[in-house]
Amino acid sequence: MDRDQIHAAIAQERRNIADLIDSLDDSQLATESLCTGWDVKTVGSHLVSGLADGTTRAILLSWRRMNQGKAVDEMARRRVHWPAAKIAASLRDLADRQYWRPPPQPSGMLAEILCHSGDIRIPLGLPFEPDPQLTVIALDFLTGPVPIGLVKMGQNRGIRWHATDVDRTWGKGLEIRGRSADLLMAAVGRAVTLDALDGPALPLLRQRISG
Repeated sequence: MDRDQIHAAIAQERRNIADLIDSLDDSQLATESLCTGWDVKTVGSHLVSGLADGTTRAILLSWRRMNQGKAVDEMARRRVHWPAAKIAASLRDLADRQYWRPPPQPSGMLAEILCHSGDIRIPLGLPFEPDPQLTVIALDFLTGPVPIGLVKMGQNRGIRWHATDVDRTWGKGLEIRGRSADLLMAAVGRAVTLDALDGPALPLLRQRISG
């Protein structure tokens, strides 16, 4: 899959999330997402913020706050008071926009949007079934040497990831096995999918995620 195809897939996933946000009631929008401290609506606001505000503003705010996490949280909450319909419409309008992030840029952006789709869908009890081909590309990034911005330093080191639905492996070491979508969420530190996985590396990953 080339860069243009990956960017097209990213844009489509943003539209899918916008459609989902449009379909949710107030209780669902207020459901705690898998992003600590954010409800579902705030995740939607974060996605709009990343596209509307751009990387430069995020970097400058991080310098001023001296904390990247605080800056990202502040930017996400700037639009959380918007009606959900406006958040969805903005995400749809900005779906084709690209932003700078450290290379490999396309696969990193893909991993990010698929992760946030899971952050919304899983706690709502909705199916999280991203295209396996896209999930493989995202896992190439997440298990690679520089998954900057999405994976805690050293979290995935020394683990062999085996996707049972696409028969692919990544990394070396003790193994974790399971569906590629569950591996994706585990690789970004979402503990909720660990019970769906198997393998001798699970205790190690649980410790790293909770530590």
